Amino acid sequence: MFINLSDVLTSEDRVLTMQTETDMTEVSIGGQTFQILKKSPVRFVFTNTGKNKAVIDGQAEMTFAMNCDRCLQSLEREMNLQFSREIHAPEPDGGLSKTADAADDDQSFMEGYQLNVEDLLYNEIMINWPRKVLCKPDCKGICMQCGKDLNTGSCGCDTFVPDPRMAVIKDIFNANKEV
Repeated sequence: MFINLSDVLTSEDRVLTMQTETDMTEVSIGGQTFQILKKSPVRFVFTNTGKNKAVIDGQAEMTFAMNCDRCLQSLEREMNLQFSREIHAPEPDGGLSKTADAADDDQSFMEGYQLNVEDLLYNEIMINWPRKVLCKPDCKGICMQCGKDLNTGSCGCDTFVPDPRMAVIKDIFNANKEV
């Protein structure tokens, strides 16, 4: 969905408040696709802050279907997106205005005077995406040998991991063992 911001960018002290729905149903991050289970309308406040400049303030809530990174259990994770971005009007030749800072050159969600809502939301989701998703803070994960969920109980597998530095000594003992 696109929102035309030419009126806000060209009229000083102009403020525009609006709310819009998004057509996003899933998001792909790190080679995985995550379903969006619930989403609220995106609320925007567009404020002109000077000649050919404006600030976008926005808020949205989304709930994603994810899996725990340790035990692979399915879970729902809510994400509350609150963002503020400064944008600049495009130059007549298609570039950014000269008032744009080098840090603000990344306006991939703007196409001329049009705001691409899905691209802006995708950028915000990527920024706020958790590094590790856990079903609970003390998740024990799964057994590396049998694959049992250790949150439901012990599996009985041998969890002894020998020190690899002692492998040579173990070989000596095994070679001298009588059968």
